[in-house]
Amino acid sequence: MSNRLVTANLALSLDGHYHGAGGPPDFGQFIPYVATDVARAQLTRIHENATTAVLGRTSAEGFLGYWSSVAEDNNADPRDRGYAQWLVAVEKVVFSTRLTDAPGDNSRLVDGSVVDIVTELKSSGEGDILVNSSPAIIKPLLASDAVDRLYLMIFPELTGGGERLFDNGIPSTKWSLTHQETGATGELALVYTRAR
Repeated sequence: MSNRLVTANLALSLDGHYHGAGGPPDFGQFIPYVATDVARAQLTRIHENATTAVLGRTSAEGFLGYWSSVAEDNNADPRDRGYAQWLVAVEKVVFSTRLTDAPGDNSRLVDGSVVDIVTELKSSGEGDILVNSSPAIIKPLLASDAVDRLYLMIFPELTGGGERLFDNGIPSTKWSLTHQETGATGELALVYTRAR
């Protein structure tokens, strides 16, 4: 049996939303915080042990479209470029019912139970499995207690609406805070490990 950890990262507002009241494209309140030193250190932290990225369709298309150019940009911040090069090169498992071709190199499409597919990934190979900013995948994994580590960025904004990561119905679980860092503008980088 493999010892792979299932990890997940997401940015949240102070009132617990992962986007604003305008829906998934409403991310404007988070923009001032995503390029801070604390956020970039968290970006490095999330991928340093990961050998598989799990993404939803929207994240895959958006991320690969943006980060592919950063990977080749010699003027990009080295932390951004490191993450971008990792994302381009790493094995990517993309959940989609709409796509017919996998986006990016080293990608494969899957359509099925999130929990079953991630459990299958966990049973072989090495390195962490990072569910990369994909709440539609993170939520069922939390509901089945299949997440081993959470990387959260908390931004000091109240969005006043939007979808939440921690919905009612998630089972009660205990987590240990294994890293915390506060940025100059009030952003928090938190790492929680599931206490089992």
